[in-house]
Amino acid sequence: MATCVACNEPLTLDVELDDKHEDEDEGVPMTASSGAAFETRTIPDDVELTCGCHFHCSLINSSTSGEQQLLCKLSNEGGVQENLDILPLLIEEAYLKTYPEERRCRAFLEFCREGDVEAIVNLLEDEDEDGDDDGEQLQTKDIDILRYQDAMGGMSSGLHLAVQAQNLEIVWMLLMLASNLDLKQFPSEAHQAAHRLGIMRKDQAGKMDIRFLRDAEGRKAEQLAASIGGIWNDWIRSALFTV
Repeated sequence: MATCVACNEPLTLDVELDDKHEDEDEGVPMTASSGAAFETRTIPDDVELTCGCHFHCSLINSSTSGEQQLLCKLSNEGGVQENLDILPLLIEEAYLKTYPEERRCRAFLEFCREGDVEAIVNLLEDEDEDGDDDGEQLQTKDIDILRYQDAMGGMSSGLHLAVQAQNLEIVWMLLMLASNLDLKQFPSEAHQAAHRLGIMRKDQAGKMDIRFLRDAEGRKAEQLAASIGGIWNDWIRSALFTV
């Protein structure tokens, strides 16, 4: 039987049940021993990670905001990180096991957040190439990566994330590739970058302008930019986000 890798104890939990509680397996009332008012019952208490390691469920804590966390100490080539919450990573990995066709899409969102222009270009170029799994690759082709929205992250699009992170170059790229913004409104630097990266706008007929996309709060990128202000004030005045 597997044990918790943190404490080496059995992955079970003893709970006290009222003596009137009916055993779920037998369908008959449980009887308290020695005149006690409660009966102790052993139940599973197991979190199994994809690597095969097991932990007690009690290791999943709640933060001061009430959100669940799975804190750990991470040691790697980047150093040591104390109290790193890996629960979001585990949830995302579980999601991708269910929807493997969205793995590239989620990588795209991360690149938009980080401002990695070349990674986005490479991902879009590789979209038509064979993937690790042919079935997964065929399903990915049915997803418009440029307009993908994060179901686990407030329905943010790549444009929302780039605006939030104030990644100007990414925003110009996304407007170049997935909007109907007049090309005359793009600065010379944006055109030069597009030429250097080998990207160009394809026919947008029948496709939604990326500026129309709304997150879970009903905000378009324009509304998000207006709430942030700063570098986006000139964009709002120039109506670059306005459709």
